[in-house]
Formats: sequence, C-alpha cells, structure tokens
Amino acid sequence: MIEQPFVYPDANVIAGVDEVGRGPLIGAVVTAAVILDPHQPIVGLTDSKKLSEKKRLALYDEIKEKALAWSVGRAEPDEIDSLNILHATMLAMQRAIAGLSVTPDYALIDGNRIPDLLMPAQAVVKGDMRVAEISAASILAKVDRDHEMALLDAAYPDYGFAQHKGYPTKVHMAALAEYGALPMHRKSFKPVKRALGID
Repeated sequence: MIEQPFVYPDANVIAGVDEVGRGPLIGAVVTAAVILDPHQPIVGLTDSKKLSEKKRLALYDEIKEKALAWSVGRAEPDEIDSLNILHATMLAMQRAIAGLSVTPDYALIDGNRIPDLLMPAQAVVKGDMRVAEISAASILAKVDRDHEMALLDAAYPDYGFAQHKGYPTKVHMAALAEYGALPMHRKSFKPVKRALGID
C-alpha cells in the first residue's frame, strides 16, 4: 500500500525533529532538529536506518553544510533513569529545538508524541520516511550516536558496542552478564538492573 503523501503545514520556517537511541541499554538518547534551505535541496534523504553508513556520512556532511539551521540535543543516562525514556526523549527534543540558530514557526516531530514547545508542532508517524526535515534530523542523530558507540567500543572492546550500538542483543546481554554494567549503562532498564543485582 502506498503511503499518503505528507501535506506540509502552512508555515514559513519548519523544523524536523527525530531521535535515536530510545531502545539501547547504554548512553544518551540523541535528538536532532533541522531546518532545510529550500534553495539548497538535498537529494537522497530518507530514514537513516535505510541508508548505508557511507551514504549516511555523506548526507551528514551535506546537511550540516546546506541546512538553514541544525542542532543536536541529548538526554544522558542519569536523566533517562530519573525521568524515564519517554520524558527524557521529549527533553532532548526540546534541547535540539532550543539550540537552533533560526527559530522555527512550526515543528514536525517523528512518531506520535509532541514535546512541549514554544511553537505549534505536529507528530508524524513514519516521518523519517515522509518528511525531508525529519529524515535529515534522523541522519544527524544516528551518525552522532553511532560515533559515540564507536568511541565506547574502543574504550570497552569486550562489550561489542560498535556492532550492536548498545541495543539489547545476545552479545550485549552476554557481556553484561560476564563483565557487569558500566557507569554509562541505563540503570532503570531491566537487563542492567539484573546485571547490577537490583532487579
């Protein structure tokens, strides 16, 4: 079934917002907000997960170069543990929007929830495949978070972070059981609680 084409709201400056990292057991949830320049179109924008790493990295640089404004927001593991992952994600989205050098008059948010913002906003299910601004935001957020996982992998090679990006795969669960939780693990998530003996 062909998805309905997205009808843009009547607004002058639209920011797209997306997140990466709600499901992993470790690290920050990373969000991005992007305002594209209509005079500098970017070809090939889609859901970041559907792109090869090489293509993602090329688009990452192009988005930063051509966008009218972009910003990355995040919520750290301790914030996730104290707020819960949903509220921490909303906070990270607010931070991404607040960090934009140009103030949007409308925000399009991937998913089905909207954070409290100073401008009108609309949630767009599967927005990273339907809205160019959200696609661009998903690429920035994923590349940044993947880079953090690569750094974590270099520091803690036994855990396999470069491979699973912190998601609860068999490899990650086995490493948690054998080596224990790291300071940047999310202590409110059940597998980490179990590894810490607080389940």
